[in-house]
Amino acid sequence: MTARPPTPAKAAATRRPQPRPARSAGTPNAVRRGRRNPLDQARRAWDRPLTAYYLILGGSALLITLGLVMVYSASQIKALQSGLGPTYFFRKQLLAALIGGVLLLTGARLRVRTHRRLAVPLLLGSALLMALVQVPGIGVAVNGNQNWLGFGAFQMQPSEFGKLALVLWGADLLARRQQRGQLTQWKRLLVPLTPVAFALLALIMLGGDMGTAIILTAILFGLLWLAGAPTRLFAGVLAGAAALGALLIATSANRLSRLACIGATDPGPGDSCWQAVHGIYALASGGIFGSGLGASVEKWGELPEPHTDFIFAITGEELGLAGTLSVLALFAALGYAGIRVAGRTEDPFVRYAAGGVTTWITAQAVINIGAVLGLLPIAGVPLPLFSYGGSALLPTMFAVGLLIAFARDEPAARAALVTRQPVFARRLAAVRRKTMRRLVKVRPSGER
Repeated sequence: MTARPPTPAKAAATRRPQPRPARSAGTPNAVRRGRRNPLDQARRAWDRPLTAYYLILGGSALLITLGLVMVYSASQIKALQSGLGPTYFFRKQLLAALIGGVLLLTGARLRVRTHRRLAVPLLLGSALLMALVQVPGIGVAVNGNQNWLGFGAFQMQPSEFGKLALVLWGADLLARRQQRGQLTQWKRLLVPLTPVAFALLALIMLGGDMGTAIILTAILFGLLWLAGAPTRLFAGVLAGAAALGALLIATSANRLSRLACIGATDPGPGDSCWQAVHGIYALASGGIFGSGLGASVEKWGELPEPHTDFIFAITGEELGLAGTLSVLALFAALGYAGIRVAGRTEDPFVRYAAGGVTTWITAQAVINIGAVLGLLPIAGVPLPLFSYGGSALLPTMFAVGLLIAFARDEPAARAALVTRQPVFARRLAAVRRKTMRRLVKVRPSGER
């Protein structure tokens, strides 16, 4: 006689409870609850293929826009004191920004091989214009430095284009040497890159522009560092440049006085540190959120260059610590994106060019902001993408266009853009069909 199977009720009553699986001690609470860790989300967002592209595009656009606002606010009193309209400097800067926008789009759309072809003509043209600065009647002296070309009401500073020329030409030279396996030889690494850079430095120093010479030297060191120059060779070039800089500073009373104004809290004899001290006054009076846009006191004749070299001080006075930290964050994002582009590419020219542009913009921003904070001597260099000056804005915006082109040309970024293209194409086709239905009257099928 066979035993009957237990009923469902008896089976449920006699069933033993199963033990719950043990939780891992290393599992975060957010993961156990089905939620993602915010740190992991932030890390994944930074690792996306188009992060560098959006950082460069958005960061540069915000810097240019905020710079235009601050140029308008800081230059009104200066323009009125010079007998000009209150929007004179703003209109010139806006025009330069519009022309620079065309250059930025051009640089972003050109191919890498086209950029390489532009290197030698741009270098020769910049050197020729920098030599013409010393010709009487053509060269114009501004604030004691003869590094401008004057053509009637139009003035330009060729040394600003020399920075872009050195970046492109140096990147092309080092890329060709790397493809031939010649970067392991120190002579091939230094010649002709270092002599050409020193020739540009000599043309700049003939006009007395120490600040631009420092930026050009930083670009040279950045290219050598990216090319993998040995430490002893890099240290030797650095020591030679430092000795030459010390000699140039020691032989100029103006440069010595600027060096003496580091950390000054008093204008000094003959008001030699007037500009440095009042830059600190402007930053100190801004507080956390500033006195308000347009409410600066130092721009009323106290600060000599409120819209050019010391526009960061006016930004701190009117927008406070929040405004200055925002500017610093934008430059930090731009620098991070440039380093990321240079580190992820497989093209040697793109790596050297992206690293050179990032070194240029970052070093110039550090020197300008350091001078305003009283940590570095006043070098007379503008804040890139921010200060007044079309000669500095145009080549810098073209260089930003280079970074945008390089960031978009990454394999992962290119693939991400391709996957987004069909969605955009479908939306565009839908808009076209809707527009055609509105414009074209469809007849019934029975009509002829």
